[in-house]
Amino acid sequence: MILSDTDLLKRLERGDLVVEPLEDIDMQVQPSSIDLRLGAEFLEFQRTNISCIHPNREDEVSKYIRETVVEEGEEFILHPGDFVLGTTEERVEIPPDLVAHVEGRSSLGRLAVVVHATAGLCDPGYKGQITLELSNLGSAPVALTPGMRISQLTFTELTSPATRPYGEERGSKYQDQKGPQASRIGNDPEFGGDTPGDDPQ
Repeated sequence: MILSDTDLLKRLERGDLVVEPLEDIDMQVQPSSIDLRLGAEFLEFQRTNISCIHPNREDEVSKYIRETVVEEGEEFILHPGDFVLGTTEERVEIPPDLVAHVEGRSSLGRLAVVVHATAGLCDPGYKGQITLELSNLGSAPVALTPGMRISQLTFTELTSPATRPYGEERGSKYQDQKGPQASRIGNDPEFGGDTPGDDPQ
């Protein structure tokens, strides 16, 4: 069951679902979703001379990305074919009985801007800002302004609350993240790490 605006407002008021700061609750709470705004920090992927990136080698991943912070009143230009990591301004806390889905906004989709490549799920128990996987699939650059509504979350109620929610007890690698975060796949067990699960943040 997807939560309606009535349910979302009740849960926000109770405080078991947290989305903060909600700058304009009337504008951001939609009939079945909550709009999230774009933050000012981005991780840009550099064209490098390395033959490939090994996901389990953190030094290679860190050489491949560069952080950009957009000053107030400025824009971030997303060029055709670009892929960057952005972040939401809002921090969320998902209760154990809900799962959140990161969706793009239709108006940006019509400009060929995609907000997530594969990671469209926020697990029960997740806390933090949400990393956005931004791509421009069109043929013209698109100016993105920090503070603009960039994505939306829909919330589905689970049949029962998760008994092992996302978080520190599970060793969840993106819990309480602030700003866009590069891949930490090297922490996964198949690469010799000790993190059991993953999520989109």
